[in-house]
Amino acid sequence: MGTGKNSIDWTEPEKRSEPAYMEATTLLNASSDADALATGRIMDCEIALFGVPFDLGVTNRPGARFGPRALRAIERVGPYNHIHRLNPFERFRILDIGDTPFRSRYDIERGHADIEDFVRAVSAADCRPVAIGGDHSITLPILKALGRSQPLGLIHIDAHCDTEGPIDGLKFHHGGPFREAVLEGVLDPARTIQIGIRGAAEPAWTFSYECGMTVVHAEALRRRGIADVVDQARRIVGDGPVYVSFDIDALDPSVAPGTGTPEPGGLSAGDAIDLLTGLAGLDIVGGDVVEVAPMYDANDCTALVAAQIMFEIVCLVAMAPLQRAALSRQTQG
Repeated sequence: MGTGKNSIDWTEPEKRSEPAYMEATTLLNASSDADALATGRIMDCEIALFGVPFDLGVTNRPGARFGPRALRAIERVGPYNHIHRLNPFERFRILDIGDTPFRSRYDIERGHADIEDFVRAVSAADCRPVAIGGDHSITLPILKALGRSQPLGLIHIDAHCDTEGPIDGLKFHHGGPFREAVLEGVLDPARTIQIGIRGAAEPAWTFSYECGMTVVHAEALRRRGIADVVDQARRIVGDGPVYVSFDIDALDPSVAPGTGTPEPGGLSAGDAIDLLTGLAGLDIVGGDVVEVAPMYDANDCTALVAAQIMFEIVCLVAMAPLQRAALSRQTQG
């Protein structure tokens, strides 16, 4: 290398930070405050991350109760989103507020009531919730907590529509949360789109079609392309409040084997990220990632991609108030 006065000095100041593997584990490496609700510190939080270690609603392989623990062990996801040019942790107060407490590990109806109460308290503090399950039955009490005053729209990415009726006399299972949410009046079926649907359970999803939901099967998604389906989703949910629910079995088992009901022919991780990225600017009031069962995960790949998807949802939730602020400035101008 040259040593003259025109030479470039590539020396950089020394950087020092603690290795990720030495830090306490939290969801997306967010600051942790498990007592935020009890102490009232939740009032200072704008986006709450929390676990729902609950899988009493599964119809096949159990284990999604360990999903929150698995995601807390994942590092190196975020905090910067290069597509949105956003670090939500710099712009907003985001906390890992721990796990939903349960009065009983055996009672599914009491468990759902506990989830609903927990999320209602988060929402009452004007804080937007992003959850990691847990099986997909947990989304019903979350929707009940958020949609009582106004039915929500829904962008649901999954292998299954989850609109089946009672099984063995019980309606609170992971195959039917969105049916019950419509019947409870907290979900607007006309503003609901279900993406990635496939598999042998198709005859169980007649409620989706009968009540007016839009169903996009996995093969249609491949044929039409991500951009076209994203445009459709944006038209369907419109400008109203919308919830995003992502079942990890939407992904192909080659990408995410760690789940209870794997279905071949699913999305790639890139497909999932592109789908979520395209939703930026919608009024997303919360979201979840469900059905991560780490004991079926050979090398933590399911937990890793689930953490990335959770981060993408956090970015969407963070961008909703930014979009509203931008529109307000345009109106005032």
